[in-house]
Amino acid sequence: MSSLKMIHFKINKSTFLLILAAIIWGFAFVAQRAGMEHLGPYAFNGIRFALGALTLLPFSLILKTSSSIQQVYQSKHLKTGGLLAGVVLFAGASFQQVGIVDTTAGNAGFITSLYVIMVPILGLFWGHKTSFLTWVGVLFATVGLYFLSIQDKFTLSEGDNIVLLAALFFAFHVIIIGWYSNKTNPITLSIIQFSICAVLSFIVSLFTEETSWSGIKGATIPLLYGGILSVGVAFTFQVIGQRKAKPATAAIIFSLESIFAAVGGWLILNELFTPRDFLGSSLMLTGIIISQLRNNTNQN
Repeated sequence: MSSLKMIHFKINKSTFLLILAAIIWGFAFVAQRAGMEHLGPYAFNGIRFALGALTLLPFSLILKTSSSIQQVYQSKHLKTGGLLAGVVLFAGASFQQVGIVDTTAGNAGFITSLYVIMVPILGLFWGHKTSFLTWVGVLFATVGLYFLSIQDKFTLSEGDNIVLLAALFFAFHVIIIGWYSNKTNPITLSIIQFSICAVLSFIVSLFTEETSWSGIKGATIPLLYGGILSVGVAFTFQVIGQRKAKPATAAIIFSLESIFAAVGGWLILNELFTPRDFLGSSLMLTGIIISQLRNNTNQN
């Protein structure tokens, strides 16, 4: 009897859903930039997360047809997970919006995506095991993010430090979803976290921003994309996809959003996509492919 170690690349359903989420989030940067022309960041976040929750509500009501679903609704995991995810999501989104005012878009994009490193490091404290290939994928993705996002010399400003806090909260969010996604109903978990994030955003907006109906009307299309697709669909894909994907692997896949943000800017906003951008994107894709490799042992 002998053993043969083989390495193969596998894209499963979970990976596919996480990639779709990253694509939607990438193009959402265009919608968010457009929305900021009419609304403040907290009002925009409040409305789009409320839309995301409302989008999923009919599906939740349809699926609530058995006693098992009733038990899920009353689950302590659902309540605790939804509360934690909602508060952390609100913190990450808020710090990102506030910090980006005092930094460049490139710096903000790069620093936010540093959760690709933070997730496996934080995961060590939760006892998560991260394979060598995943760490290699993290390295490639991080270097790629640098080339894709940073065009000039990289220096830290006050805004950069605030965005770094956002990255930390996004890292915690990925870990929280990874922990609770296979213990709860994914649609209900999404509705709870979106609702909490929306309420907190509305409260802050009430005291810090002036919101008008004309502003909301002007941001209709960005809000619809940001609410229905970016929040309702993409974040739910995250919850479902992370049921079978380790947080560190999910974080690498989510770094794809930087590539599609650049592609969206090129296609819709006529922004340049330079050879440096292509190099960064190629390194990130390489990192994602490496992170999906698995060592298998076949015995003959």
